[in-house]
Amino acid sequence: MTILDWTERFKGTAALPLDVRKRLNKSARIIHIKKGSLLFGPMNIPDSLFFLYDGRIRISQTSDAGREIVLYRVDAGESCVLTTACMMAEEAYNAEGVAETDVTVVVLPKPAFDRLSAEEDAFRSFVFAAYSRRLIDMLRVVDDVAFNRIDVRLAERLLMLGDGLKEVRATHQDLASELGTAREVISRVLNDFQKRELIEQSRGLITFKDKAGLGAISHSA
Repeated sequence: MTILDWTERFKGTAALPLDVRKRLNKSARIIHIKKGSLLFGPMNIPDSLFFLYDGRIRISQTSDAGREIVLYRVDAGESCVLTTACMMAEEAYNAEGVAETDVTVVVLPKPAFDRLSAEEDAFRSFVFAAYSRRLIDMLRVVDDVAFNRIDVRLAERLLMLGDGLKEVRATHQDLASELGTAREVISRVLNDFQKRELIEQSRGLITFKDKAGLGAISHSA
């Protein structure tokens, strides 16, 4: 894939002045990463800011007891708030990022990031606006885990994962990791959804039978 001007891909960078965009294109490099690859993990200190040009990355955290929760996903056209925060603080990640698909990433080394942030108001505003939006998303995750019913959260996540699809390929453990709960809890709720003829289950596959019914549950909190 030949990319002449990656800044056109991102709403924030496309709106930057032309001279800033030229500096970004000159400073950054483009890398391709295979599906399933670990982009970063705990104890890694980021030395670059990255923009996801294509694909999707899952950001998750695992507790000392081994329970995983998905914090958020980075989709094409977005940057990673955790990378931004850890890079600016010069601290190690406390989560991991895995490529859910083949991904194309634009990498901006920290020295170039520091110079642009110091010298270009438009670039600095872009970075912090993106950071603020994603931080709000992470706070919503905390709110969901603390206060929302698991049937509401599961219905919402199934609809999100199955957007535009008739089925979702996921195990009960996959969904438990998505929501930061136990596999047994997910199994119980899915069995209830099946009894209510909202879904049909088979090994590693959940087929939608009544998306409208799931939608009603997801909005019932």
